[in-house]
Amino acid sequence: MRGSNAPGYRLRLHPGYGGLAPAWHHRFMNIHRPPRYPHVWRLLLVASQLIVIAIWWRYGWKIGLPAMLASHLPFVWGTLRPQSRLFGPALTRLPTDERQVWLTIDDGPSGDTLALLNLLDGHAAKATFFLVGERAATQPDLVREIARRGHGIGNHSATHPSAWFWALGPRRMREEIAGCQTILQGITGTAPRWFRAVVGMANPFVSAPLRDLGLARAAWNARGFDGVRHDVDGVVARIERDLAPGAIVLLHEGARHGRNVEMVARLLKRMDELGYRAVLPEESQFAPGLEKARG
Repeated sequence: MRGSNAPGYRLRLHPGYGGLAPAWHHRFMNIHRPPRYPHVWRLLLVASQLIVIAIWWRYGWKIGLPAMLASHLPFVWGTLRPQSRLFGPALTRLPTDERQVWLTIDDGPSGDTLALLNLLDGHAAKATFFLVGERAATQPDLVREIARRGHGIGNHSATHPSAWFWALGPRRMREEIAGCQTILQGITGTAPRWFRAVVGMANPFVSAPLRDLGLARAAWNARGFDGVRHDVDGVVARIERDLAPGAIVLLHEGARHGRNVEMVARLLKRMDELGYRAVLPEESQFAPGLEKARG
């Protein structure tokens, strides 16, 4: 074990570590940002509608009605765009200048999970598996195997309501997020730290349960649409176009086309050729000044 004076390893005061914490912990906390003010959007909504009322009163419905419709567009954009930070922080890339990327694999566990774990081991790569609660509950051994091999486990909702997640109300949204958290923590004994919205769409009601559960939202900036496309070369080529230091890569497992394992195998091989390493956020060599998670 290296001492506190060893190069690259520093200790700082932190109560969660009995008074001392490694330096990487502080860098990790800079990007792991649960929402702090989950209800600010309400103030924005009220303010925008007061402006609409004033316009309607002054100019009538011919201008007031279009103004009212236009006032809702930012909220639609904030919900439907995965990288939006309108309702709370979202990490879109790791703050590093090194050739390191974060592989995130959604929708498991599935029949692909073990094969993916073996592939990752073969390339000395790490990934975070964003798991669906009800699927994890029926395959707890796979969940424990993911953790045993040193990979991350993230929250990807309890039932994965892909068609309607963006439109869920506050009660159902909390049930989806908290339910998955309870299941995964019950299996592994550790609460996930990261949340991935279903289909990436996070409406205003996501932020409150994330804050209460200490979850930070992970988006992405590289994807190949591997959940729906079956062209392995095309999927990998699309991801490669967006590979860069700190990229967060969106991948899937268990898709109906049955080629996710082949896609990940091809991607890992290509990453090796290009000199990229797949790491977890807490392992990345964060470069100062590149923080991309905004409140």
